[in-house]
Amino acid sequence: MRFPSLLRSALERASGPSDEPLRFVRITAGVLLMVGTAVAVALALSGVAPRALELAGIFWAIYGLVVGVTSGVLEPAIDGLAHVLADLGLVRAGGGYSAIETLVVRGDLAAAAEAYRERAQRPADRVEATVRRAALLAGPLQQPETALVELEALRRPGLSPADDLRVGVALVDLHERRLGDPGSAMAELRRLIDRHPGHHAVRRLRRMLADLKEEHVPRQPV
Repeated sequence: MRFPSLLRSALERASGPSDEPLRFVRITAGVLLMVGTAVAVALALSGVAPRALELAGIFWAIYGLVVGVTSGVLEPAIDGLAHVLADLGLVRAGGGYSAIETLVVRGDLAAAAEAYRERAQRPADRVEATVRRAALLAGPLQQPETALVELEALRRPGLSPADDLRVGVALVDLHERRLGDPGSAMAELRRLIDRHPGHHAVRRLRRMLADLKEEHVPRQPV
């Protein structure tokens, strides 16, 4: 009988990550009503309760009500509340990246840099906001030394591999393009390659390092 395997699969899906917050409610209701339907059908076939099939209809009417309420009412309400709270958080943090990028497009670069600085005060946004601010400082605002100090301050213990690579690549670009220091750029690339040898980005980093060596390191005479 496949029912135990179906139940196990349903429970595994319910316990896994999902974008539907009330999915577990629907699955649980479906499983319980499926069991009730099986019992009702058995009673009807055995003759003990000939009208038990009516219970099956009632069970699935209840399931339809549960699905309708969760999918059509509760989940949209939860999603709407989540969007409202997220929007409130973005407004408090300075309008979000799109709002800051609008400042850049308008040419209000100093205000954009300050907005990125304020956004970087949030631990979850520190790396992303600082990298964006550094690009602004090193480029249009012509403050590459300040960008260098702020990027190097991000390299702290416990930084995730993805964030470490993001900061490192930003430093490579800063050293090579803005500060005219290919030696430091190559040293940073070597650090990233040695620190994250198994990361999928290492192949690209090796190519970058090879290109810099070919451009800036003189070949030894044969």
